[in-house]
Amino acid sequence: MKVALVACNASYVHTNLAVRCIARALTRRGQEAVIIERSLKDRRREFLTALYEADADVYGFSVYIWNRETVLSLAADLHQIRPDAKIVFGGPEISYEDPSFFEQHPFVDNIIAGEGEDAFGEYCDNPPPRHTILCGTPYGGFAEAGILYDLYPPHTKTGGILYYESSRGCPFRCSYCLSSATRGVRAKSAEQTIAELAQFESMDGVAVIKFVDRTFNFDRRRADAIWQALAGDNFRKTYHFEVCADLLDEENFRTLAAMPKGRIQLECGVQSTNPDTLRAIDRHADPRAILAALDRIRRVGNIHIHADLIAGLPHEGLARFAQSFDETFPVCDLLQLGFLKLLPGTNLRKQCAGMGYRYSPAPPYEVLISDCLSYEDLCRLHRIDEVLDRFAGGGNFPRTLTFLLAREDSPFAFFAALADAIPAVRALSQRDAFSAFRRFAHGRVAAEDAGALDDCLILDWLTHEAGSLPDKLEPPRDPREGQLRREYCAAHREAHPSTVQVICLSDGTPILIDRQNRRTEIQL
Repeated sequence: MKVALVACNASYVHTNLAVRCIARALTRRGQEAVIIERSLKDRRREFLTALYEADADVYGFSVYIWNRETVLSLAADLHQIRPDAKIVFGGPEISYEDPSFFEQHPFVDNIIAGEGEDAFGEYCDNPPPRHTILCGTPYGGFAEAGILYDLYPPHTKTGGILYYESSRGCPFRCSYCLSSATRGVRAKSAEQTIAELAQFESMDGVAVIKFVDRTFNFDRRRADAIWQALAGDNFRKTYHFEVCADLLDEENFRTLAAMPKGRIQLECGVQSTNPDTLRAIDRHADPRAILAALDRIRRVGNIHIHADLIAGLPHEGLARFAQSFDETFPVCDLLQLGFLKLLPGTNLRKQCAGMGYRYSPAPPYEVLISDCLSYEDLCRLHRIDEVLDRFAGGGNFPRTLTFLLAREDSPFAFFAALADAIPAVRALSQRDAFSAFRRFAHGRVAAEDAGALDDCLILDWLTHEAGSLPDKLEPPRDPREGQLRREYCAAHREAHPSTVQVICLSDGTPILIDRQNRRTEIQL
């Protein structure tokens, strides 16, 4: 029996770990499996043609909230052109469906809920009746599965993100999360994890290894051993971990402080700093301890910190969410706003009827009205999220934002005002967005600070963007530019003379900018 495992990723830089887990398990059972991996941005007809040409007996689709509609559409068409093939759905988005799903989607033969490695192999050995749901059991071979990319290499060639799983499960029971539906944590040993991570170092075109572990540091000593190994010279890539910051202890802090810059990234789901909100969602965390831990790590300056907040959680209206924003923004490098999704199978969805929630019945099941937020409030937060992502998320305005926010009482109020000033930011080119941002920024500072503000804007543009400066900004060039450029390029072989320039700031300070390598150096 030939099996095709189908992944539809959010972007071409992503890879799908689930289909590789299933493929490895099938291979160990002596069953043939191929992987067909595309993204939402690929041409639909080419995707469908690849499915048809696979000529498989069973097609297994990996289904998530972001690809559900696309996968359903592809599967419906595949059934028309391969009517004898079985179509099986699995994944977190589909695991909590009931048999009524088949009434609306009769072209899907079966659903596998939960972990699929054993269940999919048993399905292939003995296909069950159509329109039944199989419940997968915890996979005993999880720890021996390896990194999964040796037999099934990533499809992306440059700048890709590979996912790695060193543990399954989560020790916490947050009521909005699907992990609340399962219990316990299974983990590979620190020694095995380190050995497997070393295999990524020889893989070309891979920029980031992202752990999918729900709470990587649930075991402090295990986490510390892995981090200590990654600090060594044998590791050069970037490794991304999702952590619970209030679990970090002094030994963890010492290890993280010694980490080479850029070697690891930490993501922390703060979600809210409101204790009443955290209690309502069964999230047993200390927000003061989390903020203090993130601030301590960020002050060292060697680790990129990504923090998340969720809008729409219980007991958090617009003003209280603004407080969570203002308390979290200063202790992270990237703040991302999420919007509460009432996912099937979660406790919060089961309880939401008595909590004043109204939400979209279609994926991603986003809340439209909460007990404390109106639809207008949530729309406003979406607009704030757009400008936050455009001007802070990309890291293209670090000097300008630091300069401006040092003069603001509330980061939330600043981005709210920016959202009002630039209401359709996604439709703007980068040059137009820069010009709109500059106009807004000049309206926030005193006249005597205008020159210093333009200095920040100029340096941010020349360091992070291509092309000439917008708004006819023309900083004077240092008369020693030719000499300084030659000296710099002689000392930095990776620099190209055509992308190195020396300008003077408003106070006369000369600055050398290496645009190709995004580097600035003050010339004394």
